[in-house]
Amino acid sequence: MSTDDVRTIRVGHSPDPDDAFMFHALTTGAFPTPGYRFEHVLLDIETLNQKALHGEYEVSAVSIHAYPEISDRYALMNCGASMGEGYGPMLVTNLDISLDEACSRTIAIPGLKTSAYLALKLACGDVDIAVVPFDEIIPRIQSGEFAAGVIIHEGQLTWKDEGLNLLLDFGVWWNENNNGWPLPLGGNVVRRDLGMEACARISEWVKMSIEHSIDDPAAALEFAIQWGRGIDEETNSKFVQMYVNERTIDYGEDGRSSIRKFLNDGKNIGMIDPNFNPDCVEFIGADGV
Repeated sequence: MSTDDVRTIRVGHSPDPDDAFMFHALTTGAFPTPGYRFEHVLLDIETLNQKALHGEYEVSAVSIHAYPEISDRYALMNCGASMGEGYGPMLVTNLDISLDEACSRTIAIPGLKTSAYLALKLACGDVDIAVVPFDEIIPRIQSGEFAAGVIIHEGQLTWKDEGLNLLLDFGVWWNENNNGWPLPLGGNVVRRDLGMEACARISEWVKMSIEHSIDDPAAALEFAIQWGRGIDEETNSKFVQMYVNERTIDYGEDGRSSIRKFLNDGKNIGMIDPNFNPDCVEFIGADGV
């Protein structure tokens, strides 16, 4: 096949271990993808949410919170889930204060369209927030600039070593209040203008990439740790297993139900477009889709 016949698919994803692990096989060409080649673009999740508003990349990781605003351009894959199975983003502080006290002060969040922010609003109601790059939240809590902040990525494992105190784990809160369902955080989307056949094919390759890394994790973990911002191998492996697992291969019926509930709850508090119907969300690669 000549290079003129090969279509480039840009894949936007976060520079963190779980996404790197998930896409390792596609990144390294571990299996053939006839007619397509994949180019990876690494950006923080809030930037990816904003890029998706303009349909910039053919495939992207996005926050579930952001999906309603891009659903006209993108379809949600049934694979690539980041779901908190009784764990998730955390509200932390370095002070001896209560949850109510923290919620009366300004809270640092990693982005307005992140699922972490929607979870904060659902759990804690109206709070004053400041948007801060995710990797600056812990240092800026430690410096005293913020009394509390919502942490994501590997900070969910390292917060105690950083001398912080846990106020609320949103994954636990969601799980306890929603039928034991996992907390929806991130998903993979594919641009609709590629056509349904291409969307289905690309979704299947993403699923194969996830399965490849889960089945033979050593090389993918070695690749992933370079995005871990100094974490050790044990923490890298633990974090990857938290967010790349059987749920990542297939949301499952309860996972899909949880996404619809998360978005409906967001709609009820005015955080989601009132014209969006979460019950109509389809998942490419699920049975019958």
